[in-house]
Amino acid sequence: MGPIRIVLAGVAVLGAAAAAWYLWPSEPAPPAAPTPVAEASPAAVPAPPPAEHYPVPEIADASPPAQPLPALDASDMAMGEALAGLLGRDALARFFRLDSLVRNIVVTVDNLPRKSFAQRLSPVKPVGGQMATTGKDDGLAIAPENAARYAPWVALASEVDARKLVALYVRFQPLFQKAYEELGYPKGHFNTRLVQVIDHLLTAPEPQAPLRLAVPHVLYEYADPVLEGESAGRKALFRMGNANAAKVKAKLREIRRALVPPR
Repeated sequence: MGPIRIVLAGVAVLGAAAAAWYLWPSEPAPPAAPTPVAEASPAAVPAPPPAEHYPVPEIADASPPAQPLPALDASDMAMGEALAGLLGRDALARFFRLDSLVRNIVVTVDNLPRKSFAQRLSPVKPVGGQMATTGKDDGLAIAPENAARYAPWVALASEVDARKLVALYVRFQPLFQKAYEELGYPKGHFNTRLVQVIDHLLTAPEPQAPLRLAVPHVLYEYADPVLEGESAGRKALFRMGNANAAKVKAKLREIRRALVPPR
């Protein structure tokens, strides 16, 4: 929704844990018309509080890498070897796309709280098969058996050791930071964005089944406009079912505790 021995283990798996589950592609809803507001003097409009910054944690057992970090453009091989060491080569081949892996992790994490993200840039392969539905017309809904499609991805995320994951991420975090700056945030901090995205996913509601669907054009949408208006990341959690989503959230809480140690 992570990398590894030599570079970035922590986030690639987070990319898998948080982003390996797609909602169907959908057209973004048109932006709502702005609500008229009465003019107010500058003094009457309080400035928003500054967003909290989450520095990269210091990990006592994060040993220095045996070799210098590769350049970002040349990091795919190192990332692949790192992932293979963490997850095994079979899982690597089954779940991951290795082209531009660091950049694709960063852009996917950054886009999960948004309305949509480019599936072609996902660091993980899409869930196979067709979405299972039940009923029709106003009774059309996601079928309970649809959750089984996500079981392998959820099992992979559940098995990851969060502390080792974050220790590896910390060791090789500069590559993620560089990719984040290149994405258009020259003064931003990827670690802060990562924690913010985890928090966004952890606060996702847990809608009760059955999740009704609508087909206003060709593509599925949630019939409930509130759910349809949620972010791409939260919609993915809805689609996999509450039991799977609870397991993903449990792992995200472990990762967050390792990323943001108690003060």
